[in-house]
Amino acid sequence: MQATILRQPPRIKVLEASSAIADGRIEELSQWIARVRSSDGTRTYIVIIEPETMRVYSSDNGTLLRGYVGYPIISLMMLRGMLPFNKRIADALRGIPWKRLNETYRRYAVVEKIVKSIARNRGVTEKEIDDYINQVMSRLSSYRLVLDPELPKKMGIEEG
Repeated sequence: MQATILRQPPRIKVLEASSAIADGRIEELSQWIARVRSSDGTRTYIVIIEPETMRVYSSDNGTLLRGYVGYPIISLMMLRGMLPFNKRIADALRGIPWKRLNETYRRYAVVEKIVKSIARNRGVTEKEIDDYINQVMSRLSSYRLVLDPELPKKMGIEEG
């Protein structure tokens, strides 16, 4: 696999990234390297960002197989101030079983409706969520993130 420019993610990945932060599922190994646990705890993804070159790596399926910026990368970018983070919205997304919802419904639009309903019951409006997603997606589009599958090896990081 060679280095490729990553596409914009599905909008729901902004919410999934925020939820991962709120749930404490990110283990920072260094400033630009982290492990991110899946919502059900069965998988762990390694995330690496080289801010000088904007080369990135994440072992999640969205990044590796589908070619878009996966939620683990978005999470680390939020933690490092590269992307907006809204704690109030993130807290409203705490504990959402993303993996189960995605596997059950297999359509991000359906999962997004369910997640927005949960957030609404926790005091966050759909408009607030949509504005936040738009803000993050706009900022994310200003970066040219290049997937570099060799980053773990270059950094001496074992996967798995």
